[in-house]
Amino acid sequence: MEILNLSLSATNRFASNYLEQSSDVLPFFHYRFNDFAEDQKRLDELSNRHFPREKVAGHIEKFMERFPSSEEVKNSLAKLKQPNSVVVIGGQQAGILTGPLYSIHKIISIIKLAEQKEKQLGVPVIPVFWIAGEDHDFHEVNHVFMPVEQRVDKWSYPEIVKQKKMVSDVTLNKDVCREWVINVIENFGETNHTKQLINFAEETLRDSSTFVEFFANIVMELFKDYGLLIVDSGDRQFRLLQTEKFAQQIEQHKEITNYLLEQQSIIGKKGYPITIDSNENAANLFYYNPKSNERILLEFDSERNVFVGKSGAVSFTKEELMEIAYQDPAKLSNNVVTRPLMQEWLFPTLAFIAGPGEISYWAELKLVFEHFKISMPPIVPRLNITLVERAVESDIHELNLELSQVLSRGTVEERNQYLESIKDKEVSELFSTLKLQLLQQYDLIEKKTNQLDKSLLPLVKKNETYLLKQIGFMETKLEESVQSKYNVILSKFNRIDLSLRPDGFPQERVWNIFYYLNQYGTSFIEEIMKLEFVFDGQHKVIKL
Repeated sequence: MEILNLSLSATNRFASNYLEQSSDVLPFFHYRFNDFAEDQKRLDELSNRHFPREKVAGHIEKFMERFPSSEEVKNSLAKLKQPNSVVVIGGQQAGILTGPLYSIHKIISIIKLAEQKEKQLGVPVIPVFWIAGEDHDFHEVNHVFMPVEQRVDKWSYPEIVKQKKMVSDVTLNKDVCREWVINVIENFGETNHTKQLINFAEETLRDSSTFVEFFANIVMELFKDYGLLIVDSGDRQFRLLQTEKFAQQIEQHKEITNYLLEQQSIIGKKGYPITIDSNENAANLFYYNPKSNERILLEFDSERNVFVGKSGAVSFTKEELMEIAYQDPAKLSNNVVTRPLMQEWLFPTLAFIAGPGEISYWAELKLVFEHFKISMPPIVPRLNITLVERAVESDIHELNLELSQVLSRGTVEERNQYLESIKDKEVSELFSTLKLQLLQQYDLIEKKTNQLDKSLLPLVKKNETYLLKQIGFMETKLEESVQSKYNVILSKFNRIDLSLRPDGFPQERVWNIFYYLNQYGTSFIEEIMKLEFVFDGQHKVIKL
């Protein structure tokens, strides 16, 4: 394996400008992510704040007892309890079989940055992955995409979840899941590693009762040797640590919303789109309704002075909601606005690892953080990685394509140019002439029909359309016949796009790590972790 660094734009303009540390976006953040002096400044700020390190470490230790562990994990737990410890943290939803590749890239980023910062700063730096188990959009995590016959196919886990349950509460039917997972792995094609990978999946599934546990078991089996700690924001015990902060959010919900909207207004005036969907009634908290088993977003009804759920499903006075925060905090959970706040109150965060979308929404929170007299952590762009297999690299060279162009926009343009070059110009001209002559003749027929019998005009038009369709059909068949002679070359274009820009999207947003584990074995992660990564905002191409 080797790494090639490329300068590519991010998936949104704001994130691209942030990668370049443009003066246009820097005012929306408290720190620069690529300045060592900023790290020391952040350490100084954290040293003046109090964090419940012992309680958080105690919770994580208990939570992680059920998952694969190692001496490195135990060391990380011990380090987290130290008064000068800090964390590198990031999070993602618990996708089945870990979801798209970017979840794995984020974990790699967290671990690698923590290792680097510990060496540079001489303080304990612990990698922490925050599983967003309180999210309730099951359809975002219940599928993988598969390469099937030169196209992208969506394979959804067959069980249906109708209520807006937190993903942490979604249980697995192990027999159904096992059959589905084996089918997925086998459809990647049999290799020397397929049997071992199926055993790996079965073992992690055997120890899992929920979607989150299945995700966590896979992640920890792959990354336990690197001291990774995990926490599930949907875990009820974890929310017991958040009681006072929930109360603080309830008390100051208006200020949180007002400062969010103010910051969004400033960003909007700079011409950037707004990421967080909000309004002046937002309370930025969810309530878990035990009667319906649903997670309900709360808003504040200023006329009635109560917090209400959508369509009036629930209603609370501030006092009632405060009582829930103190007596039963497991019924409350954060939204996209308050989750970063809660994270910052609980963890001494040296750096937050963010994807392009997260960079945008953190920028909208600056004034909210300042209201609570704390700074946002340095927002470090996660490693954007593309895995290039040897056969695909060979195709790129053979077709004389530019890798950076392929990663940015695929091969559609070059493929079309190639198709144009192999086109039989004489055939094309013959059909163009034929269609033009037909249209001219039918124009005369239409005029004559208009004089003789107007009622027949629809029939004339229908007849014209039918003949044009038949001519188009014959033209397509002849073009396909020509193209079939060049199928070997065309299949190379298809293979490149399917691997690197499936359906026009970046590889990391579509493909799943299990495809690569099936091709290269479970030691594939070890090989990647041996590589040296630089957090410079450049795209990392890993040649396999």
